[in-house]
Amino acid sequence: MLGWSVTFFIIAIIAAVFGFGGIAASAASIAKILFIAFLVLAVVAFALGRRVPT
Repeated sequence: MLGWSVTFFIIAIIAAVFGFGGIAASAASIAKILFIAFLVLAVVAFALGRRVPT
């Protein structure tokens, strides 16, 4: 349990450094682009993966 709390504390410190620095805006725009791209890929995969057996 202590290991998990230390891990999440380190992740929170890294997120704070990125958030309080100037990287947050560019990282957010990249994240939006990646979200849209993977959403489109997921929809295409679901559409092509559901074929009716004949």
